[in-house]
Amino acid sequence: MLHTNLSHLITAEQHQKAISENENVMVCCGRMGPMCIPVYGIMELIQDTYPQVKFFDMEFDSPEAHVIRNAPECRSFLGIPFTMYYKNGKVVKATSSIQSMSQVTAILNEHFGAPQK
Repeated sequence: MLHTNLSHLITAEQHQKAISENENVMVCCGRMGPMCIPVYGIMELIQDTYPQVKFFDMEFDSPEAHVIRNAPECRSFLGIPFTMYYKNGKVVKATSSIQSMSQVTAILNEHFGAPQK
């Protein structure tokens, strides 16, 4: 399990349940490494600012993470983490490698709406 303050997705079944039961979902699939930790940190910082979005992590090396690793949207990705954004169960954006706060929030604002105060 990843050592973050995010909700953890351990199984492919939990992943499916999360994206089917929540309108807006962000999942960061990675390791506890230098490219992933900043993205987890951003998610932890902003999760209260975006109550309309559910934030999760998933361990990249788990066999269960095949649902993200093998997704068509990730086929060309070379660096982790793989970050997936879902709206109503469908992928609306996928990114790889380290992301900045402004990159993450731009995606959230575009696909899920601006922060709610």
